[in-house]
Amino acid sequence: MGHTCIHWFRKGLRLHDNPALMAALKDCKKLYPVFILDPNLLNKKRVGINRWRFLLGALKDLDFNLRQLNSRLFVVRGKPEEMFPKLFNKWQITTLSYEYDTEPYSLSRDQKVATLAKEHGVEVLYRVSHTLYDINRIIEENNGKAPLAYNRMQAIVKTLGPPKKPIPAPTAEDMKGVKTPHSEDDANKYAIPSLDELGHDIAELGEEPFPGGEQEALRRLEENMQNTGWVCGFEKPQTSPNSLSPSTTVLSPYITLGCLSARTFWWRLTEVYQGKKHSDPPVSLHGQLLWREFFYTASVGIPNFNKMEGNPACIQIDWDTNNDYLTAWREARTGYPFIDAIMTQLRREGWIHHLGRHAVACFLTRGDLWISWEEGQKVFEELLLDGDWALNAGNWQWLSASTFFHQYFRVYSPVAFGRKTDKDGDYIKKYLPILKKFPTEYIYEPWKAPSSVQKAAGCIVGKDYPLPIVDHKIISKKNLNRMKSAYAKRSADTQESPRKKGGVKRKAPSVVEMLNKKAKK
Repeated sequence: MGHTCIHWFRKGLRLHDNPALMAALKDCKKLYPVFILDPNLLNKKRVGINRWRFLLGALKDLDFNLRQLNSRLFVVRGKPEEMFPKLFNKWQITTLSYEYDTEPYSLSRDQKVATLAKEHGVEVLYRVSHTLYDINRIIEENNGKAPLAYNRMQAIVKTLGPPKKPIPAPTAEDMKGVKTPHSEDDANKYAIPSLDELGHDIAELGEEPFPGGEQEALRRLEENMQNTGWVCGFEKPQTSPNSLSPSTTVLSPYITLGCLSARTFWWRLTEVYQGKKHSDPPVSLHGQLLWREFFYTASVGIPNFNKMEGNPACIQIDWDTNNDYLTAWREARTGYPFIDAIMTQLRREGWIHHLGRHAVACFLTRGDLWISWEEGQKVFEELLLDGDWALNAGNWQWLSASTFFHQYFRVYSPVAFGRKTDKDGDYIKKYLPILKKFPTEYIYEPWKAPSSVQKAAGCIVGKDYPLPIVDHKIISKKNLNRMKSAYAKRSADTQESPRKKGGVKRKAPSVVEMLNKKAKK
């Protein structure tokens, strides 16, 4: 007698390397693949239109792939803790399976759902496959602490050995005897919604350079892996932030939603590296996947990871509140063309190069505007296709020199940094066409152009394009002193209450403990 199972897709929107789905298919008679449009995660204030389009593309692709196996996706709207009891009863479910997720919201949500499943006599199966390793295991190996240095992380994973190999997608053979019952009524009730239906203005949308979905993810992976010389020589800091087409793989959005398994990427790289000279972590492509693992581990091991206050690893800084500055930065009106071009690309395409992120994050925080990294984190969460909770929080702390990175005196110039890799400003001309007639010598600093040059370019600075919001040379020096004070205070506080180096202490509960712990009222 087989069981009746819901496989709950959240991230992990793929069929390849999906161990929880494969575990559910054992002795399964009826399978209901479900995705829940959870209002806690998917509200319009926090998730921009490009991210929605990417998600819906991924869901359509997943539904298509399931239909090749005589199944389909059921998209359910509502809160998981309210919807599951109804689905358990309606479909007479005996098993619930899903991929393990480490985010604080996900852990508390999964606790609630696991408790409800138990009350309904439903067995819960979950597997780790969103990360290369079981994050709790890494923390255990580091004496219950999150490693705060990348080389410490490398030492730990070395002792764990290589990540598990990915498993293949289910085949028609695996689905033998498994049915997905659905009616005409279900086809409408559980259909994938359109952007229109969700209340988005599709007139805002540009073209889609990075369509969502597993098929596109695997296609992009293969396309990148064909270029063996580039893959073996890849060094992240040497790639260009302002090339006209991306100088990196742009696989991050696919890994964020799990359209591509990180383990599949890791082992595919291992194949390409085989017998060849290649770059190494931290700058190699393997190194990029380990950075992801590093920030995931920090996010699990450090309390209040996405906030400054109550985050023991984070330096407490007296950031300013300045809505005019924040809005100008968010809306690409800082008067620094390099910064504004990056922020325009972000809003338009949902992706910007890693070093472009460095430049705009430094500018918003310690470099120029002295605004909290938490504000930048919110904007990136809304606009980035790869707006991953742990990586977003970790990178913003890094770039603001609040956690992990402490060379606060290394500030990105909003003028010189872009010029290094794009002296003619082609990138600026692409994203800020209003400046495209400026001569090369003024493209990064249009306010310095004589008024005759501005007139000839058809753009008067201060009228058609803003004047610089701050004077970088002056403000960056002032901010450097403010950083120095924050560090001196941290140092004095640490001497008063000495803390062991090497990480933030926290007994890492096991996955089972986390799920079995009663949800706090």
